[in-house]
Amino acid sequence: MTHDETPAPAFPVLRRIGFSDVGAALAEGWRDVLRAPLMCMALGALFALGFLLALACVLWLDKAYLAYPLAAGFVLIGPFAAAGLYEISRRVERREAPTWGGVARVMFAQSGREFAWLAFVSIFACVVWMYQVRLLLALFLGFRSFTSLPAFIDVVLTTREGLMFLAVGHVVGAVMATLVFSLTVISFPLLLDREVDFITAMIASVQSVLKSPGPMLLWAFIVIASLILAAAPFFLGLVLVLPILGCATWWLYRRVVAPI
Repeated sequence: MTHDETPAPAFPVLRRIGFSDVGAALAEGWRDVLRAPLMCMALGALFALGFLLALACVLWLDKAYLAYPLAAGFVLIGPFAAAGLYEISRRVERREAPTWGGVARVMFAQSGREFAWLAFVSIFACVVWMYQVRLLLALFLGFRSFTSLPAFIDVVLTTREGLMFLAVGHVVGAVMATLVFSLTVISFPLLLDREVDFITAMIASVQSVLKSPGPMLLWAFIVIASLILAAAPFFLGLVLVLPILGCATWWLYRRVVAPI
């Protein structure tokens, strides 16, 4: 090896986790939110505002029937949106006080790192999800237009074609969500924390799921259930739920990936 060459980063050492680790990660995530409540809730509010703006655009374009798949698709980019929350928990772990400037600098710095490539993968998955919804609509419901969301819901829930669209759509969505979850469950905090490429991070994430399928399945259920409950009060629950899940994801990552 020449002096100009640097060794490639070692592949992360992955540990098997248990169900108790999931609970502990949630507890530590909640603790971090209490230590920096304004900062955490501000980041949660930004995510909620971004979703509401996207939803407003869908309604303004008379595409109300895309509101539900849009909400489901936004879950796919949640780990990317939580970058600032990972940094808050990392600073708490290091016994450093999180600051607005410090967290913001780390968030913006990710645009020039491998983190940005993984963000592209998440956003691309969200776009693919929306397009497959349009395809399924065309296959099962034809090219009819819906003047309102209630009219769309009525067709979906009261017709054979609508129920088929709903069933197939949820199966396809579940497959996509499982794939994206496996690729990103620990890869975003890993890329924030270490200098590894995004392919390595995704492989490590998938291997972590295969290593601890039960606890990871529980974590996926908690994330989905929490986001559904948070969406009930006009999505305002995201202001609190996203920070808890984001900070907890950091601590789940710390349990899965052995320190260097």
